[in-house]
Amino acid sequence: MGRVRVGISGWRYPAWRGDFYPEGLRHADELAYVAERMDTVEINGSFYSLQRPSSYAAWRAAVPEGFVFAVKGGRFITHMKRLEGVETPLANFFASGVLALGPTLGPVLWQLPASLPFDAVRLERFFALLPRTTAQAAELAGHHDDKLAEDRALTSAETDQPLRHALEPRHASFDTPEARRLLADHGVAMVLADSAGRWPRMGDGSADFHYVRLHGDTELYASGYSGRALDRWAEQCRAWAAGGTDVFVYFDNDARGHAPHDALALAARVHPPSAAERVAR
Repeated sequence: MGRVRVGISGWRYPAWRGDFYPEGLRHADELAYVAERMDTVEINGSFYSLQRPSSYAAWRAAVPEGFVFAVKGGRFITHMKRLEGVETPLANFFASGVLALGPTLGPVLWQLPASLPFDAVRLERFFALLPRTTAQAAELAGHHDDKLAEDRALTSAETDQPLRHALEPRHASFDTPEARRLLADHGVAMVLADSAGRWPRMGDGSADFHYVRLHGDTELYASGYSGRALDRWAEQCRAWAAGGTDVFVYFDNDARGHAPHDALALAARVHPPSAAERVAR
């Protein structure tokens, strides 16, 4: 059996305060509050800028054993460089502190811009650069440039563990057997993204895990998911897990605060409480 993890994309949203987060909860305690209720979260601040090793270490310290972080790769690599000439930017990304997550480090997400079409040669080059273990990531991190001062760089891994990668394309040209074969050849998961019809929904098992991003059921980033929709996603997640693959699901419909509530509702469907737990409640 694979394991299904359900969480949210980011956790620092002022509009959630007084709703999902109780009134008076310290901002510094929000991640711990999430980690008491979910077993994974997607770090998305790493998409916008290089973070610090001290930040990653603090996030790790805020969560219990067994919790997993997905980390979103930098937009400088995906959107500005468009995956070309990214050897040094990749080194900077992995040197910025990602390895401080230690055993809580899960998949790395690479979200592509909607304007970037499928290009087999470009992707082959990019996939060849991706580290597949934390030891390889540490070696790559050692090649960072002076954008990262030495006291802000982490170029070692406390243990060597596999490193998974997921790709979220948004151009319809990726919705082909050729693109799926290429991702499968490199063990990269094609993200199944639900975007209220804004982008093609792709992803059909190109790796040994599934990565799902739920951006909104009927309105991008804004709408919640109905009970019927959550039932369908729960059924799909259980089927994948029964087939032996791990599943990571992240709700990104944060604009109106639906994400954490939908995540808890889906997790309850995927992992219904046992009879003893129901009695204890």
